[in-house]
Amino acid sequence: MSLLWVILGFVLLVIGGEYLVRSSVALSFKFNISKMVIGMTVVSFATSAPELLVSLQAALSGSPAIAINNVVGSNIANIGLVLGITALVGPIMVDKSFYKLNWPVMMVFSIAFYYFLKNDEILTALEGGVLFLGLIGFLFVLIRSAKKDAVSEEVDESLAVVSNFKIILWLLIGAASLYFGSEWLVEGSKEVARAIGVSEAVIGVSLIAIGTSVPELAASVIAAAKQEKAISLGNLIGSNIFNIGSVLGMTSLVKPIPVTEPQILTNDIFWMLGFAAVLIPMIFLPKQMQISRFKGFFLVLGYGIFMVLVFSK
Repeated sequence: MSLLWVILGFVLLVIGGEYLVRSSVALSFKFNISKMVIGMTVVSFATSAPELLVSLQAALSGSPAIAINNVVGSNIANIGLVLGITALVGPIMVDKSFYKLNWPVMMVFSIAFYYFLKNDEILTALEGGVLFLGLIGFLFVLIRSAKKDAVSEEVDESLAVVSNFKIILWLLIGAASLYFGSEWLVEGSKEVARAIGVSEAVIGVSLIAIGTSVPELAASVIAAAKQEKAISLGNLIGSNIFNIGSVLGMTSLVKPIPVTEPQILTNDIFWMLGFAAVLIPMIFLPKQMQISRFKGFFLVLGYGIFMVLVFSK
């Protein structure tokens, strides 16, 4: 029965994420926002909504390990699994803003998150507030820099002409699906963890993380298939920043998140930092400013090794 709740939770999160992304992008087009900004802000926030709801639900229901490892696991899955599979669909071209702004900000957030947890083994409301304010500052810089790049980009007409009624309806469907999906997924996952004899941290970094990364996978693969590479890479890097800044930031503001499973600090978080760090040498070697299919395969292989080690321990 618990597995059924997990599956139903996943389905609702996928539906909720899809409707939230659709309505958010439709709203953005009405305000004439550029595609790169949509990818880095609107789509990233919308696809981070499942993580936010799941982490909040886990923290409030007394499962802090799920709240933290959901984000750690999602950030690993976004690069290892989602970016890897997206690159396998077609090589991704990388622009200079990636290593000048987006990647450094992702690394700063990741290292700050590690320091806050390592310092006293709890993510306090003050630390969460710092992460959230950092996110607001990043968005401000991002939107200002995007305005300077006055690049004319194509607009997806099908979402640009959606009626206001449809947008509101999609938002309501998305919100309801995310709320119930997160509740069922967390409760079902706790039961699964107890049944198969693994910790909630393992379930959080694997099963739940993959489930909440499904919207990112869908958004990125569709964008890559449509040759909209800017939105697929921007979406992923933005999502990792959002996961730390908004998901953990906002969750810890509601309720401080303690570290209850030691492997979060001794193992899992180093995988997250490693997957983030490897992107820089990857885009410069051997073929510059491109994530090729071979590099995508390397990322997916690395993710597979991580999953095997998580369960073998």
